[in-house]
Amino acid sequence: MEFLLQPLTLLTFFPLVGVLVLLFIPSDNKNALRWTALGASLVTFGISLWVLAQFNASNVDLQLVARYDWITVAGWNIQYFLGLDGLSILLVLLTAFLAPISILSTWTAVEERVKDFMLFFLLLEVGMMGVFLAQDLFLFYIFWEFTLVPMYFLIGIWGGPRRIYAAVKFFLYTMAGSILMLLAILWLGIYGQTFSVPDLIAQANVPANIQWWLFLAFAAAFAIKVPMWPLHSWLPDAHVEAPTAGSVILAGVLLKMGTYGFVRFNLPLFPEASVRAAPWIALLATIGILYGAMVSYAQKDVKKLVAYSSVSHLGFVMLGLFAMNEQGVAGAILQMINHGLSTGALFLLVGMIYEQTHTREMKVYGGLWKITPVFGSIMLIVSLSSMGLPGLNGFVGEFTILLGAFGSKSIGTNVYAILSALGVIMAAVYILYMFQKMFLGPQGEIVDEVKKHGHGIRDLNLRELVTIVPILIFIFWIGLYPKPFFDLMAPAVAHLVGMLPIP
Repeated sequence: MEFLLQPLTLLTFFPLVGVLVLLFIPSDNKNALRWTALGASLVTFGISLWVLAQFNASNVDLQLVARYDWITVAGWNIQYFLGLDGLSILLVLLTAFLAPISILSTWTAVEERVKDFMLFFLLLEVGMMGVFLAQDLFLFYIFWEFTLVPMYFLIGIWGGPRRIYAAVKFFLYTMAGSILMLLAILWLGIYGQTFSVPDLIAQANVPANIQWWLFLAFAAAFAIKVPMWPLHSWLPDAHVEAPTAGSVILAGVLLKMGTYGFVRFNLPLFPEASVRAAPWIALLATIGILYGAMVSYAQKDVKKLVAYSSVSHLGFVMLGLFAMNEQGVAGAILQMINHGLSTGALFLLVGMIYEQTHTREMKVYGGLWKITPVFGSIMLIVSLSSMGLPGLNGFVGEFTILLGAFGSKSIGTNVYAILSALGVIMAAVYILYMFQKMFLGPQGEIVDEVKKHGHGIRDLNLRELVTIVPILIFIFWIGLYPKPFFDLMAPAVAHLVGMLPIP
């Protein structure tokens, strides 16, 4: 009983209670299925707030630890080991926050096999939470791979016309990187006689030449998940074909598993290799920032534009992480949260209009603001947030990252920071281009087409407002007063940076 009531165990596995209840609800009782899944995710969010209330940001050690022997056969020392610190607390809260919002967005969007959808979604939440809390490499790998299965089915069953292709591509790309990471995990476990991440960090005895290969093995898995250029090609297909809730959780949480992996494992486990790789990671991140922005501008499908923008935004995160100073790393972690909120909100809004029009081609809209002023106003706020307007959340993260990248000793040059700053300008170009095409100017042909079918395009209803407004609150909160968010991670970030052998 003590094990089950441990806060992090409860936080990780409570969605399974929802899964068990769903199994006993008839498949044709769709509203009961939706409310049950929503209730389970809301309780999980409540547990995350309880965990936050017990969290002490000034303590750099793992907190609320659950640690039990698990597999001890033949000398293997594998543990059920969960822990929380300033590097993961915000990502845990983001996961718990976005899950009920994503479920609420499915109320009218998912009509077929509702029971199966909710089962897979709650299972996905278990996997994502486990990734951010696991402190044993073997346990982490199980959670990491487990997330593939429900996401594969969410895309493959409820996705768009090319859903099978997108789901298989997503699965194969991620699995390919994960195999390399598994080999590195096995090497570390055998060499260090433990899979405990804190114990391996404390040993600090991996030879420098071996560190480099282990770093590359872990980096392969994480870079694909981020996704970093040029390993990004699975992302647009997955985003475009996924249902709205799938796109939200993919952008908001699943991509952050990659960036979090670099923070949690690559930097502290392989510090010498991380410093050696920093200029190369910064180069790839900068290419990703500029490439993602240029390709976003070229898109005619609004959902694909938002998908490619993730390549650009997460390039900033990688640049900040490998600046390897407090400003860069803290800005990168905050930008993970900002991207989850802003891009998640963009996918929600695109999904809301798609439900009515069944098209995502920007050119056929036009003049939407006249017809849907509330929708247009919220879309403008979220768009400005995504492009980094001062006063909104995106600016805080990008500014702090660039502050860290300028003069970074690990990167060794200011060129990447200067080029990345151009990415902010380019973001304004493609975001404003998208907004102008959809919301300003004369009415597009889609309005006439919708009228032919006997109905007009409506503005947001109460359920849709309830779905999107909580995200808007955090967009303004982080943009205007980010101090509480930086305070949660600052001591842990300083401790991590202090471990790195910066020349």
